[in-house]
Amino acid sequence: MVTGATGFVGGNLALTLAKRGYRVRALVRDLGRANHLKKAGIHLIQGDIVNRVQVEKAVRGVHTIFHIAALYRSARHSDDVYRQVNVEGTSNIVNAAKKFGVHRLVHCSTIGVHGDVKSVPGDENSPYDPGDIYQQTKLEGEMVVQEAIKEGLPATIFRPSGVYGPGDMRLLKIFASIHLGRFRIIGTGKTLYHLIYIDDLVEGISLCGEKPEAVGQTYILAGPEYTTITELSRKVASAVNRKLPSGKLPLGPLKVAAAVCEALYRPFGLEPPLYSRRLDFFYKNRAFSIKKAKKELGFNPVVDLDQGLTRTADWYFDQGLLNGKMHIRFRKKKNKFNKDKS
Repeated sequence: MVTGATGFVGGNLALTLAKRGYRVRALVRDLGRANHLKKAGIHLIQGDIVNRVQVEKAVRGVHTIFHIAALYRSARHSDDVYRQVNVEGTSNIVNAAKKFGVHRLVHCSTIGVHGDVKSVPGDENSPYDPGDIYQQTKLEGEMVVQEAIKEGLPATIFRPSGVYGPGDMRLLKIFASIHLGRFRIIGTGKTLYHLIYIDDLVEGISLCGEKPEAVGQTYILAGPEYTTITELSRKVASAVNRKLPSGKLPLGPLKVAAAVCEALYRPFGLEPPLYSRRLDFFYKNRAFSIKKAKKELGFNPVVDLDQGLTRTADWYFDQGLLNGKMHIRFRKKKNKFNKDKS
């Protein structure tokens, strides 16, 4: 069973497992968003992880649970909503797993539980330092699973780095702003950031559910390289055939502006144009070692940043998500590059 199957990571995971011949069940809130899963032979059960009865209905008879669903970063939700989904929802999954004796629970956490990494590269033993309500509640949810592991539940926790690839919408704003020439680096640009291509992440998650060595363990799943915000931005600019705009914006005033926007918009349940968590990208280090996952799981991410960002940009163009058209000659050159890299 996969939770969060209508999302980017959960959807890719569910479809990959189905293609590999597994019988896959998905707990989804909105059946209308899951037609592509149904067509792939995935059995849909309507429900929400915050509803204990619906969770138990979905878990009964399941061999392995991949718990991917979570409330991601959004400034319009209250802290209570984050806690309800990311902590209480996880508790419902854990309790159902215990009740029906599942063979394995694979729980998705986040590298965000480590906050701003002071000693680079970080690893699974780096100090916890969540910096916002999303990261705090993801840590609390992870602690629920950790406690269940101590009590004997066969579970594995993975902490993914930033996920990207065709189908992802979180990085679209960066691609679009660079493509339009509006992007500016905030701060020094020396902050480190770590991404993982969706195919590599799905393979890592699958290994967490298959390898006997993974039971009771926690793994960081990240791509083969991390880089500075400046270099990442340059690579995105190259992927969309643009030159990275010059100039940087000061971080301090934008932090103040973000706080003001949140204070004005949040009481009305609206998403502010700028909020503090979005600025984390520019000044909090996210750089990790994946030695443990490589050694114990055989995890081997193969898609480098240039290749992954090019594929992602191509998908954005194909979907009409980037304003303007890519030069035909450039597209042909990129398609040849993709074939050579495959």
